Parts: sequence; C-alpha cells; structure tokens
Amino acid sequence: MDRRAFLAATVSAGGSLLGAPAPAPAQQAAPRELRIGFQKNGVLLIAKQQGVLERRFGPLGIQVKWTEFSFGPPLLEALNVGSIDYGPTGDAPPIFAQAARANLYYAAANESAGNGSAILVPAGSPIRVLADLKGKRIGFARASSAHNLTIAAIEKAGLGYADFTPVHLPPADARAAFERGAIDAWTIWDPYFAIAETIPGTRILSLSRGIVAQNSFFLSGRAFTDRHPAVVTALNEELAVVAGWAGDHRDAVASLLAEATGLDRAAWQRAVARTEFGVGPLSPAAVAEQQRLADRFHRLGLIPRPITVSDIVWRPQPRA
Repeated sequence: MDRRAFLAATVSAGGSLLGAPAPAPAQQAAPRELRIGFQKNGVLLIAKQQGVLERRFGPLGIQVKWTEFSFGPPLLEALNVGSIDYGPTGDAPPIFAQAARANLYYAAANESAGNGSAILVPAGSPIRVLADLKGKRIGFARASSAHNLTIAAIEKAGLGYADFTPVHLPPADARAAFERGAIDAWTIWDPYFAIAETIPGTRILSLSRGIVAQNSFFLSGRAFTDRHPAVVTALNEELAVVAGWAGDHRDAVASLLAEATGLDRAAWQRAVARTEFGVGPLSPAAVAEQQRLADRFHRLGLIPRPITVSDIVWRPQPRA
C-alpha cells in the first residue's frame, strides 16, 4: 500500500489529516508522554533526527521520549513490561514475543524484498554455497530476523537445524567474532551488514532476497494502544510520510543517519540505497509470511506453542 492510501486508511480509522493534531479518544485523556524504542536504522531514527513526532505531539501536551536498543528482542521485552509504548523490529522477535504471551500488537509494517540482510563469510572462507554451511558455526542474534534468515537458508540448502552450530551473539559481539575468525559465517542486517562489507575480503554468501521475505514491523503496547488508538494512528501516519520522504531523498537520509549514529557515511549510502522505505498496515501477504515463520519456529521447537499471528494484528475501528 502506498503512503497516500495508508493515510486515507488511518484517517478513516480515527486519525486526522496531516496538518491537524490527532485527537485522543473521547473516553481517554491524551497520554503525558509517548515512549518510543528505536534502533540504529530505519524510519523511526529518521523521524527522531527530524523532530517529526515532537512537532506532531508537542501541541497536544504529549512529550516524546526515546530509548535506543541494539536489536529487536530487548526492545519487545521493554514493550511487554510497559517501559516503552512503540518500536520497530524485524520479523522474528514478534513471533517469540507472542509465543511468550507478550502484551503487544503489530501496529504497522515495512514490507521488504530482503536486500538489507545477508549471510556473510570472511576472507579466504572455503564456503561457497549454502550447503557448505553444514557443520559450520553461524553467528546471529537469537530471536532476531537473522535467526529466521539462518534457518530459512539452512532449509533451502536441504539441511536441518542440527546440521550447523548456532552462535547466539548480538550484532557488535558477532562482528568481533567474525573479524577474529571465531565464527564461520555471520547473518546480519543493515547497517551492520553495510559496515561488514568494508572488512577486507568479506563476501556475501547470500542475500535474504530469494530465501525469505524479511519484513519489519512497528509494534505497540496493547494497553497503550487500547487506551490511545488515535495516538498510535497519528504516529503511523507521520511515519508513513517520513518513509515517503526518505525514499525520495536517499543522499540526505545517508547523511542524516551517519550524523545520528556516528557510523561511516559511505556504509550508510550502501545501506540506504537498498532500503525499501514504506510504512503501512500489514497486508494479508505479510501476515501469511509471519505465520509461516511462526509455524517453522514451532516445528523446530524454538517457540513452546503454536500461535496465530493475526490474533495480535491491530485493526483500528473506524469512527462512527
């Protein structure tokens, strides 16, 4: 769905036009603060740098507070316990969170073809095809989108989960392990992927594209969303506009993200060039892909019970 259609959908669901503040639901006063979790990439970081949400919610007396996370699972833990109200993750973290009965919703999606994630091998590696990963040590963050990509790649090669050694590491630790040869392959997403490409001899074994869709999502706390649906609607609306701007101004986005993170601008240029910016409601295809992921993780015993993804997809009710 393009951003114009998304804005129309959010307005009909209780939001407001872009030039006017989104009213809080009649039965609930506006919250005093909106607590956002973010990572070192994506539309939310762009919005933070531009002050977009502060301009939207400040006139309503809502203070925007930001908390940085290195990857999705800790962000969703914070969302579940009520430390934040909204934040982005890749595809796998919400599956683990839902299986653990976390109190959250899928609020919006950024659907992707999978160009921003990859399995990398170091200089001189004998690994040439996915089947060569048999018996190898693969580093990735547990319960992250990299976890999903690793499993999907292994299965595409005709291997099983027992045919490799998972090494669960957050991105910074995985990079160090990769550079010193402590792991044979590293599954990672941008901007870490783009940074790793600067390591001499690093080779892309496979992009996510062609293996598995790597959609990302915006999750919101269930209690917060139920109390303040118009706030979440307005937030989604603003991010859809930011995403549209980012897609049309990639050089500016690279500069902005380099300034925000302190990471190399050239790396950001690579990452931004292959990023598919977009924010919209979850499409039936995105929900179906998440369900396939959930079923795969349950089959492998990685989550303790089967789940139905559509149970936690937020569907704002149109105004009467």
